[in-house]
This record gives sequence, C-alpha cells and structure tokens, in this order.
Amino acid sequence: MTDAGSFVIVNGEKVTPRLPCSIQEFLVSQNLPPVGVVVEQNGEAVSPSEFTARQVGPGDRLEIVKVVAGG
Repeated sequence: MTDAGSFVIVNGEKVTPRLPCSIQEFLVSQNLPPVGVVVEQNGEAVSPSEFTARQVGPGDRLEIVKVVAGG
C-alpha cells in the first residue's frame, strides 16, 4: 500500500512507488529492465544479485543508470 507521504528520490526526481518493494520490483514498475542497469541506493552500489532481496523504503535515494553498449 502506498502512503501519500512515501516517496523515493530517483536520479534527483521524487517518485511515489508502492512501498515496501524490492529494487527489482521498483525497476519493473518503472519500466526499467533489471538487467542492463546500475543501481546505487543511498550512496552504496547495489549488486544485481541483490536486487530481489534489497528493499526500497521511504526517503531512499536511488541513482539508476542504463548500461548502453556501443562502439
């Protein structure tokens, strides 16, 4: 259930996701593929293997970068 005051900051923008949720669930809800992104939560890099276990909570700060291959 989303609390009206529950938000996270994602790349500097306020987002109001359904909390609590895992990083994986958050990425899917934002139409971001969990594969091919780098996530930092509250200043700490998160390994993709932790996406399903690591919880996103109110007030968290996430930095999400899409990995793009090219030449």
